[in-house]
Amino acid sequence: MITSLLVANRGEIACRVFRTCRELGISTVAVYSDADADALHVRTADTAVRLPGAAPSETYLRGDLVVQAALAAGADAVHPGYGFLSENADFARAVTDAGLLWIGPPPAAIEAMASKTRAKELLGIAPLADVTEDDLPVLVKAAAGGGGRGMRVVRELAALSTELKAASAEAASAFGDGEVFVEPYVENGRHVEVQLLCDTHGTAWALGTRDCSLQRRHQKVIEEAPAPGLPAALEASLLDTAVRAAKAVGYVGAGTVEFLVADGRAHFLEMNTRLQVEHPVTEEVYGVDLVALQLAVAEGRALPPEPPTPRGHAIEARLYAEDPAREWAPQTGVLHRFDVPAEGRVRVDTGYASGDAVGVHYDPMLAKVIVHAPTRAEAARKLAHTLERARVHGPVTNRGLLVASLRHPDYTAPDALDTGFYERNLPALTAAPDGEAYAAVAAALAEAAARGGRFGGGWRNLRSQDETRTYGDHEVRYRPTRDGGHEVTTPEGVRVVSAAPDRVRLEVAGVVRDFDVDAYGDGTVHSGPHRLTPRPRFTDPSEQTAPGSLLAPMPGTVVRVADGLAVGDRVTAGQALLWLEAMKMEHRVTAPASGTLTALHAAPGRQVEVGALLAVVQTEATEEDPV
Repeated sequence: MITSLLVANRGEIACRVFRTCRELGISTVAVYSDADADALHVRTADTAVRLPGAAPSETYLRGDLVVQAALAAGADAVHPGYGFLSENADFARAVTDAGLLWIGPPPAAIEAMASKTRAKELLGIAPLADVTEDDLPVLVKAAAGGGGRGMRVVRELAALSTELKAASAEAASAFGDGEVFVEPYVENGRHVEVQLLCDTHGTAWALGTRDCSLQRRHQKVIEEAPAPGLPAALEASLLDTAVRAAKAVGYVGAGTVEFLVADGRAHFLEMNTRLQVEHPVTEEVYGVDLVALQLAVAEGRALPPEPPTPRGHAIEARLYAEDPAREWAPQTGVLHRFDVPAEGRVRVDTGYASGDAVGVHYDPMLAKVIVHAPTRAEAARKLAHTLERARVHGPVTNRGLLVASLRHPDYTAPDALDTGFYERNLPALTAAPDGEAYAAVAAALAEAAARGGRFGGGWRNLRSQDETRTYGDHEVRYRPTRDGGHEVTTPEGVRVVSAAPDRVRLEVAGVVRDFDVDAYGDGTVHSGPHRLTPRPRFTDPSEQTAPGSLLAPMPGTVVRVADGLAVGDRVTAGQALLWLEAMKMEHRVTAPASGTLTALHAAPGRQVEVGALLAVVQTEATEEDPV
């Protein structure tokens, strides 16, 4: 029997495993990097062991340190979570060699399936060797790991060499393994997977299907179970193939087999020999706790001959600290308030709480919000409403994108689901949401109320020009009234019902709306579901930058500079100049226009903050201007 368990992971998945352990009466041990010293998973665990350093390669990817931590804390079992060392056969062996119980499949099964190239060979699928124009488009893919790291779509043969190098570098950084391979890229298919659970007594459960087609940068955003609209014969084939793959390698524990479905055919992608991020939707539909079942299987207990009967539909949305309108750039900062209403069949799996800081070292996922309902339509409606009402105050998030996605006709009609959803619909999904202009009015009036009705720093007895506040693209003009209230002149058609520093009531076209307003020291204002950034009245001259300046769009590390790039080189618009890595993602910084590189301040390994000057490209138009 397991009495004490260490989770070789961090954040949301560590907290989720600890929750099950508490229910089972198992003591918990966390490991943490210096960057995670006060993280929620550390505060949640019974005991915790420090892994000195901040980078994953120094901490969570150091299997030797994790095993030492388990022994030092007196743990008798290790759960890997997902990511990091979860699909590392050498780590699994190190755990068992230390006399600890490994919560996962046998190392031989990990080796057979964790490498996508070897998994394909096992199933008789060969990667592309010599790519020609006729093979395009192709997908460059990391042999180890997942989560979209080390993946590149290549549409031009001339770009293949560069993308192979970039994918290999990213994979080596993320997984400690730079092996990559090339396979055909199936355009606009559906990403469908099968959840497996196998015991040591020969029983293998196929717990239905999941659809994970809504992805950005090859990483899932919205997942659901069961996968809607699959023909019965195709679904049966997927379940059968998954079970056969598991039995072929003597699989034990939880795992997932992934497919790309297109034109009525299923193409094998990989088998993930671990728990998946999206496992909660299967749990909700089947009424099981997959972590508890993992632990039972590891203790040698047998599964019932058949899995439970599925009921209803579940959808999961991943809430990220990122800006979808800026190429999904990850965001950092203090999460001032984090409150998701968990009413009814709403579940929130998170590694953050109000007041926690979102740093630069790890994945920017804040939480997974899961809803279970009798039907898919009901689940989507409930999840969108829940996210809309959530108070997520701090860094920019993808919350608005998630709400818009769940209500988009290409999502609500399951026949339209495919991996090209965001490529087609992103501009519309990231447009300013309805009501943002009125949220700006509420923010301005709340600020005025907080000043006690004073305008411009003093009381005014005579009517003068309007007071003006600007939030993003929304300009608000208002003036005081004789009865102590306010009159809004821009935008038109707004009547102020009441205004207090934290709550404003407005009437627009006969409809009264309430806005809860929260302003924070970092300058952000949250008005209802809207995040607003006040614009200063006057520009600080010190903040002006020279034309052609390339500024860091996020905090991170310079991982690469284009081969041979030097000051004085001619560059073309869109040419990749350097790469930044931040929060598990690699971001390409390109030349904004054709011209001459006149400054280069980036070097591999350099840590940069948001707005740091990386390079300057003097455009051709600027060069021709008279001095």
